[in-house]
Amino acid sequence: MTETAESAPVADIDIGRRLRRLRERNSLSQRELAKRAGVSNATISLIEQNRASPSVGSLKKVLDGIPVSLADFFADDEPSRMRVFFSADDLVEIAGGRVSYRQIGRDLSGRAMQILHERYAPGADTGAAPLTHAGEEGGIVIAGQVELTIGDDRRVLTSGDAYYFDSRIPHRFRNVGSDDAVIVSACTPPSF
Repeated sequence: MTETAESAPVADIDIGRRLRRLRERNSLSQRELAKRAGVSNATISLIEQNRASPSVGSLKKVLDGIPVSLADFFADDEPSRMRVFFSADDLVEIAGGRVSYRQIGRDLSGRAMQILHERYAPGADTGAAPLTHAGEEGGIVIAGQVELTIGDDRRVLTSGDAYYFDSRIPHRFRNVGSDDAVIVSACTPPSF
């Protein structure tokens, strides 16, 4: 990797701070990014401290370890503050029909958790094939009756009941009541 000892950021862009922010948003350590990019830890550290100014090719190699394009890297001005408050109209429908998943926030990049407002029509379920995904999942039944199957365990949960499990275990949700079932759930990492 070719580097110069320039300390001023190119074109008044603080490449070091921008790279550090992007790396942290993607939950990568300097060591992990260096490994992915095929460079030394010191290289990442020097760039982030603006003690080394990478060539375009070298920067692209580092960004490929995240991955992000050069265009996106330079287009990404100061990050907008992560949104904190959402009205009911701001929830994003990511699955509709007899099973509705409304997500808090449109863009989950940089987020470690996904929160959903789930609604199951009477008799609706997540499908015959059980769901599996890396991470953990938990939730609270707000209304209705939901049969939750996790591996070989099955239980009907009602308003106020909750669950929390390793979501690599095959699982399935089914509304066994005569009214809509409503759940507020969270999973990490975001999986939808």
